Amino acid sequence: MHDRKLRVALIGAGRIGRMHAAHIAHRLPEATLAAVVDLNEEAARACAERYQARWHTRYEAVLQDSRIDAVAICTTSTTHTEIIEAAAAAGKHIFCEKPIDLTLARIDHALRCVRKAGVLLQVGFQRRFDPGFQRVRQAITAGEIGEPHSVHIISRDPSPPPIAFLASSGGLFLDMSIHDFDMAYFLLRQPIRRVYATGAVRIDPAIRQIDDVDTATVVLQCADETFVTIENSRQATFGYDQRLEVFGSRGSIRLENVYPNTTVRLVQGGLKRDNPHHFFIERYRDAYVSELRAFTEAALRGGPSPLSGEDARVSVEVGLAALHSLRTGLPVDLAPA
Repeated sequence: MHDRKLRVALIGAGRIGRMHAAHIAHRLPEATLAAVVDLNEEAARACAERYQARWHTRYEAVLQDSRIDAVAICTTSTTHTEIIEAAAAAGKHIFCEKPIDLTLARIDHALRCVRKAGVLLQVGFQRRFDPGFQRVRQAITAGEIGEPHSVHIISRDPSPPPIAFLASSGGLFLDMSIHDFDMAYFLLRQPIRRVYATGAVRIDPAIRQIDDVDTATVVLQCADETFVTIENSRQATFGYDQRLEVFGSRGSIRLENVYPNTTVRLVQGGLKRDNPHHFFIERYRDAYVSELRAFTEAALRGGPSPLSGEDARVSVEVGLAALHSLRTGLPVDLAPA
């Protein structure tokens, strides 16, 4: 074990930031929450006081603090690269929620800054750290199902986020589907060569006003001719719907929804069980802790990033291609890396 804890400053005390704060403070013995930053003074103070940390309203304060080893960036997507570049220049290790940014040019510039500074950058795609998805990856790499031929991913939220959030998030493909694009790449480790997307507004007419969709299907074609189909919806009335199947030459492996309990009731109306977990924080609670633990261990021990910026860039490239395909009605070919 390392002889000291990683001192982390949380930047962004919104919903996802508060969740990470709780995990750092209570579930990561190798780390300590040293400071909290948020432009909203009340949010920064409330979160910091809950975990006996310092608080600030400007992130520059923690970058200038020699008592801080690393930052966890949980701000809006359009601010990520600005903070990444500043943190790298200050010599701080960086955990950043997805996506790195909404443009490839800004991502590439930020990654150059990280490489030049020699600091650790890990991007927050928590599904990679979920035991179910990891078991699917293991089945593929071990050849349990033979050569993969196709992957089908279903990803549906229980309800749409607020319109104000959607307007700055990058939309369905860069906010929600991006997890599925990353999972396709994580499972297959194949370059994605062609993207075709179609979508519509079936849930909330206000989403059309921000030039977005709430229901979509995306088809990815990989370099080895494996196909990935992804179904997305902003509203599943029964809860958080997260399923996956990989079909191969010798069989298939499926990942089903996760439920709060495993009870099944046999009653006059038929067989019944409780709905799946309601939302991502409940469904992926342990995966969020695991990704932060991996980041902490890599930062303390000098290991490679558990999920590098170069890896995370792939899903943004695919998301931008999906958006272009949606608008043109045509498939988009991605250039070889």
